[in-house]
Amino acid sequence: MTLTLAIVIAVIVIALAFDYTNGFHDAANAIATSVSTRALTPRVALTLAAIMNFVGALLGQEVAKTVADVITIENGAGELQVGVNTGLVIVMAGLLGAIVWNLITWWFGLPSSSSHALIGGLVGSAIAGGVSVKWDTIVEKVLIPMVLSPLFGFCAAFVVMLSIMWIFRRRNPHRTMRGFRLMQTFSAAALSLGHGLQDAQKTMGVILLTLVIAYPASYNIETLPLWVVLAAAGAISAGTYAGGWRIMRTLGRKIIDLDPARGFSAEAVGATVLYTTAFVFHAPISTTHTITSAVMGAGATKRLSAVRWGMARTILTAWILTFPMAGLMAWLSFEILHLVIL
Repeated sequence: MTLTLAIVIAVIVIALAFDYTNGFHDAANAIATSVSTRALTPRVALTLAAIMNFVGALLGQEVAKTVADVITIENGAGELQVGVNTGLVIVMAGLLGAIVWNLITWWFGLPSSSSHALIGGLVGSAIAGGVSVKWDTIVEKVLIPMVLSPLFGFCAAFVVMLSIMWIFRRRNPHRTMRGFRLMQTFSAAALSLGHGLQDAQKTMGVILLTLVIAYPASYNIETLPLWVVLAAAGAISAGTYAGGWRIMRTLGRKIIDLDPARGFSAEAVGATVLYTTAFVFHAPISTTHTITSAVMGAGATKRLSAVRWGMARTILTAWILTFPMAGLMAWLSFEILHLVIL
């Protein structure tokens, strides 16, 4: 076995491990609201989320291609800036940086973004390894959506919930909430589908980037092999089923106590944002940012003081730190791997 093949296998294994941690780290995104409102039991919700994650991962490839286009080891003239093995180690270090940051935020129960941890990790390792970062892609497809999607999620969920309150203002409250508790089964399924559509594709993109670097004659950024799609779908689905209980408590209770109508509003808005950004803009946005902001928006219709803004500030801090801290972890990972492997 050549060193290149060994590194490729190692990177793919680590990428699938990241996909798995993404699943249990972000499982709470799709089901915390349904569990907290007692629309679904935790185990039923996790099973539903795992199945829909797998299905969602099979529905698109454009986000994966965007992720694969974040960094390149070629310069403008098409010449290699570093050796193939160094390029592969850069990808490996980016993944390790994202995994380390995911585990840190998971341990403290903070719903940070696995997506931005991955992108930040790739950028950090690319800078450490001396290869090009496609900053136009980062700004257009990552940074701008990173800011806009939570703002839209908050505002849209607020408006949707106000509309629901007005439409059902004369209905029996108990019967209305029972209906929305049933509807949350569908909104949670839709959100889980969007999570698979978005987050599994990011791992597919990293594996595709690895293959393109190692075997440019056999693979290109426009063609995603079926085995990559199925492997990433399976890994995120398995991780989701393993659960994310710490973060589930944060989303479900520590931000605000949700009722079924507000849970449905948050999930419906979150799913809509995920589908739109994946299919229309091909942008790898954060499911965490989207659903957390939607939960806050729906909850704020009770009264602004009903949202636990102290916890919201803690989560915001984790969001801000994710990109640079994952990059730093990846930088350190590259320095260590460079000494050990190359």
